[in-house]
Amino acid sequence: MKYHPPTAEDRASFHQGANRHAYEMLGAHPCLENDTKKWHFCLWAPNAKQVALVGGFNGWERSRNPMQKQYDGTWELRLTEDELWKDAPADGAPVYKYAVLGQDDLWRMKADPFGFASELRPDTASRLCDLDGYAWGDGAWMAGRAAYNPYVSAVNIYEVHLGSWRHKVHGQSLTYRELADELVDYVVDMGYSHIELMPVVEHPFGGSWGYQATGYFAATSRYGTPRDFMYFVDKCHQKGIGVILDWVPGHFCKDSHGLYRFNGEPLFESGWPERGENWQWGTANFDFGRSEIHSFLISNAMFWLDMYHIDGLRVDAVANILYLNYAKEDGQWIPNRYGGNGNIEAIEFIKKLNYTVFRYHPATMMIAEESTEWPMVTWPTNVGGLGFNFKWNMGWMNDMLRYMSLDSIHRKWWHNLITFSFMYAFSENFILPLSHDEVVHGKRSLLDKMPGDYWQKFANLRALFGYMMAHPGKKTLFMGGEFGHFIEWNYEESLDWHLLEYEMHDKLHRYVRELNQLYRSQTSLWQIDYDWRGFEWIDPHDYSQSVISFIRKADNTEDFVVVVCNFTPEVRYDYKIGVPRAGVYQEIFNSDQESYGGSGQTNAGKLQAGSPGWHNQPYTLSLKLPPLAVIYLKWQYPQKDAAKYEA
Repeated sequence: MKYHPPTAEDRASFHQGANRHAYEMLGAHPCLENDTKKWHFCLWAPNAKQVALVGGFNGWERSRNPMQKQYDGTWELRLTEDELWKDAPADGAPVYKYAVLGQDDLWRMKADPFGFASELRPDTASRLCDLDGYAWGDGAWMAGRAAYNPYVSAVNIYEVHLGSWRHKVHGQSLTYRELADELVDYVVDMGYSHIELMPVVEHPFGGSWGYQATGYFAATSRYGTPRDFMYFVDKCHQKGIGVILDWVPGHFCKDSHGLYRFNGEPLFESGWPERGENWQWGTANFDFGRSEIHSFLISNAMFWLDMYHIDGLRVDAVANILYLNYAKEDGQWIPNRYGGNGNIEAIEFIKKLNYTVFRYHPATMMIAEESTEWPMVTWPTNVGGLGFNFKWNMGWMNDMLRYMSLDSIHRKWWHNLITFSFMYAFSENFILPLSHDEVVHGKRSLLDKMPGDYWQKFANLRALFGYMMAHPGKKTLFMGGEFGHFIEWNYEESLDWHLLEYEMHDKLHRYVRELNQLYRSQTSLWQIDYDWRGFEWIDPHDYSQSVISFIRKADNTEDFVVVVCNFTPEVRYDYKIGVPRAGVYQEIFNSDQESYGGSGQTNAGKLQAGSPGWHNQPYTLSLKLPPLAVIYLKWQYPQKDAAKYEA
């Protein structure tokens, strides 16, 4: 990006928490001075005694390039490009760090908090990087995005960890550019609308999966350069796929080259251990009471949206941000000024973040991973909400996985687990997640959670997916679930793609592809996810047979889908349900089809609905319910018009 010296207003807005483009002021930027190419370095370290720029260009000597402290607590230095490229590494641009002398008279070697690129682990220096000049090819996508309304759109997200989705022959991860070909084409073929990437910011420990970061502005060097990541996003957009990033504004790791105790004492984190220390994860919490942290994090969110054309952010661990006592014992936290457990400054930050994002990028998806009952998470800030536009429905996820793990003979006693979510389904704008968190740490894979024999495990998983696709709310599925990954996810290993050589896994893969395609083709399954107008119960009460039935509706009153779920291995013959219209219905989807690995218990041909009424509906339809299966039915036309429609 083109560097311009910060004005007094730029500096003031950074310190007031109102600078949304702080990455243009801080960090390392190319510039011209008297027709000479130079790089300008700017670092915020207000309590440092001294700061020096070090790197291969000066032999990592602190005395060679001292930085000058400015009136606002930033340190600056400008060097020529010729100086910096002296002894530059053969594999890329020069690397650098800041040597920071703290009030404790100890020198610390720190990576640039605003650095745009980093060395490949285990090396930890920042790398000079000019982000300008990439020729984007997603103009049509970006123009269309301005009018995009995710609330009334089909949103079906494929969650991915880039390093373990697929490996090369000798076990290396694919690069951003290789993923742009293989992963993007796969997502298109499978019928997803978005890719959600587990964090791609620079992080030292692979086992954190990116959730404990050191370089918030640097796309991780594990898979290539920042321009390579731009290429990946560009290819997604050119093929009609949106890109969502997992983003972690709550806490950061304590590695010595990172943000922790940056100038010898707490700077990015609170100086109170009760607020600054995150004992649960061994990390440090951001200090939301400091205005500069607001500028840092809001600028970071805007950076990914502005510079990388990202379409949405899933904000991780929102409960850890909102609650002062999150995962803490008595005595480990300090109440707020009113004696409560809400983090007042963090709440202000979240509202400011969402307000800023939607002001400049109104079509963005801001998704909260919020696991508590905090109210109005997806309500606008001007009516007292937090301002997100979507929230993960963790209650639905926990209830459904608990229910599906039960042997079918016991499910009737836990029927509330599959109906309770409808009590609050429209209190927020929800996304239904089956995420990476549910297939690690001894929780087992989705397929392995399912009870019963080999056949029943697959049937149960197909039923779960079928029910999920019909339930109000957008969808997220973690990679591997779509073909029945049998073991837990391991970030160091590739998914077990060889399972597709086995019949049942291959058929499940086909099932998910066709279910995704059906979802996107049926407006009634996604147009009104946010209101009771899009849903109506037929019968939630048949607990003795573990059957539920309901209707999903579109704005067009003639466009609706009837959904019936049988969560037992028993075939139900002549099962009657009430329906809102008389005439001809057709089964448009059945998870028990033989082509999906099922037993083939389908409702072929035209299904006639007529009097008398049933289930408080005016008409009755008689069905065959397949075992451990979900069926979708669609009204075709009135019986009196059969001759006309069938001619």
